[in-house]
Amino acid sequence: MTKGNLFVLSAPSGTGKTTIIRELLKKSDKIYFSISHTTRVMRKGEVEGRDYYFVNEKEFKEMIEKGEFVEWAKVHNYFYGTSKKEILSKINKGIDVLLDIDTQGSIKIKKTFPNSIHIFLIPPSYKELERRLRVRGDLKEKDILIRLKNAKKEILKWKNYDYIIINEEIKNSLNLLISIINSVKQKTKNQKEKIKSIILSFKKESK
Repeated sequence: MTKGNLFVLSAPSGTGKTTIIRELLKKSDKIYFSISHTTRVMRKGEVEGRDYYFVNEKEFKEMIEKGEFVEWAKVHNYFYGTSKKEILSKINKGIDVLLDIDTQGSIKIKKTFPNSIHIFLIPPSYKELERRLRVRGDLKEKDILIRLKNAKKEILKWKNYDYIIINEEIKNSLNLLISIINSVKQKTKNQKEKIKSIILSFKKESK
């Protein structure tokens, strides 16, 4: 059986990543979104087990000690981690997996899964990112400043990614993401089982 692909999507906070992922999952049931664990507080509209697994810091650190995360990091004063068991169980069944991970975690995932595909979603400008963070209305001034400061560092990691999407408009960025996923799925190495079956059909007919 051909293994599933592992896609990693990263973006500075406020770029529009969460919205694009939600729209992608509405359009396609052929990709599994791996849900991360986090210690941050649940936001309005979020659902346990759909957006994140919300745990306290003590629980998170216990999971670290047990080696349950393929990667974890502290971002904006909160912990985020990705379950190793969850990823492997899906990929080994031939299911494509999408991860929502920051730039720190992306590097760690690449080391563990060298064939993973990394996509970086970035805002068209610093000013536009600041505007998006402010119109959200759910962040305090200090939180906005932390995210902008981190974004300046994160944007410099662009060379670590296989694909870059500049998110000027959600619909267009979503279509670009879908195109990237479809392109990867059509690679020769991901078509081996289907190709073998087709070749076998030719051999049978040629007798």
